[in-house]
Amino acid sequence: MQKGARNVNRFSMMMFAAALAGALQAQDNPLSTEARQAYNGVKNNVTKMAEKMPEENYGFQPVTEIRTFGALMGHIADAQMGACSAVNGEQKMLNASKKTAKADLVAALKESFAECDKAFESLTDASANLMVKSRRGQRSKLGTLMGMVTHSNEEYGYGAIYLRLKGVVPPSSEGR
Repeated sequence: MQKGARNVNRFSMMMFAAALAGALQAQDNPLSTEARQAYNGVKNNVTKMAEKMPEENYGFQPVTEIRTFGALMGHIADAQMGACSAVNGEQKMLNASKKTAKADLVAALKESFAECDKAFESLTDASANLMVKSRRGQRSKLGTLMGMVTHSNEEYGYGAIYLRLKGVVPPSSEGR
């Protein structure tokens, strides 16, 4: 066997071993692993959405009955911080809804995602049913976090319309 083929073989075996290890861990915690995957998807989309919208469009309001794009981003950050900090054991507030500048709102989203990263990293199937006090009363950790993911996905859907109205392709539609 040639040296190059041996290196490819070793690399392939290492990749297989890494994939197998990940699959085995996922089998140990299938609920929390699926929740984490859903969270990572919305985190990616919302982060990219906030970054893609030009600064001058953060004050854009399609109709007077709904929030501006910036207020929508602030709402997402505040809701995420509330849910994830509750799971982490300390109720925190960002007050991002009061911010208007793109840089401040992107920073608030990043702060809320950092709090949520901690919550999802600590989540296991064994801890998923532990109860926490949230703004919506007593809920399980998994219920609180999946409620946050559902809410953020819903708000992302609204935000995608704002982007389209300004001629910007939403992140989840890129490459189509």
